[in-house]
Amino acid sequence: MTFSIQRSIVSGRRGTTQKLWFTLFRVAAAINVLALFAVILFIITRGLSAISWEFLTQMPRNSMTEGGILPCIVGTASLALGALAISFPVGVGTAIYLNEYAGQGRIVSVIRFAIANLAGVPSVVFGLFGLAFFCTVLKMGVSLLAGALTLGVMSLPVIIGAAEEALKAVPDTYREASLGLGASKWQTICRVVVPSALPGILTGSILALGRAAGETAPIMFTGAVFFTPDLPTSVFDEVMALPYHIYVLATAGTHIGETRHLQYGTALVLIALVLGMNLCAIILRSRLRKRSRV
Repeated sequence: MTFSIQRSIVSGRRGTTQKLWFTLFRVAAAINVLALFAVILFIITRGLSAISWEFLTQMPRNSMTEGGILPCIVGTASLALGALAISFPVGVGTAIYLNEYAGQGRIVSVIRFAIANLAGVPSVVFGLFGLAFFCTVLKMGVSLLAGALTLGVMSLPVIIGAAEEALKAVPDTYREASLGLGASKWQTICRVVVPSALPGILTGSILALGRAAGETAPIMFTGAVFFTPDLPTSVFDEVMALPYHIYVLATAGTHIGETRHLQYGTALVLIALVLGMNLCAIILRSRLRKRSRV
């Protein structure tokens, strides 16, 4: 009798503790959601007045106080997609090597340590690296290609980490069944492992794409300029970009007060562009997941 009473008391305490922790988790999640909506609402209320067809489709004029931000939109999309095109195959290939081929040796430990440290490097350091290596050593100058390569290098740790975790989540029985049917290891990886892990790999790509589109420091040294009168026609052209455009209007412009609504409008367009890219990737990931379950 006494034992059952003590057991019920302990069980009640555990239930109370569990409810307390769940409540704290819900509060933390609610704070994050509210903060996100507060920031978005703040930008919308101050930048919505600047949004118009002219603002989205015209070139900037009169010291950036009139016209639109079309070059910034094209430049941001080009930089982000270019960075993804560079980092995705390299990152996925590195993850395949680490998870499927490499053993547990000292070299692999050094590689993993380097990737982990690369993820913690400030973005401005990547910008200085891109300036020194891509712009100066490789003589690319300030260009779309140099900016995309810099953003691609910065995105590598995110893609490698997500891709490796996705590959680890594929059951070993898939590999064993494929090898048992006579497929080679490379065929097993290409036709069984990677397709099964692709939804998880795309999750990392979504994060990398959003970060690449919103970065300022890496591109202000390597690819973005204050103003260019034309849209890019070559990978060696200079480009305008939304993050750098916001920075210039808010800190270095000649009419900071007059362009305040344009600053918030540009920020609103940047958020919409990143959300649009992420939405497309999420839809693609969802379709791939449905195919893998069929």
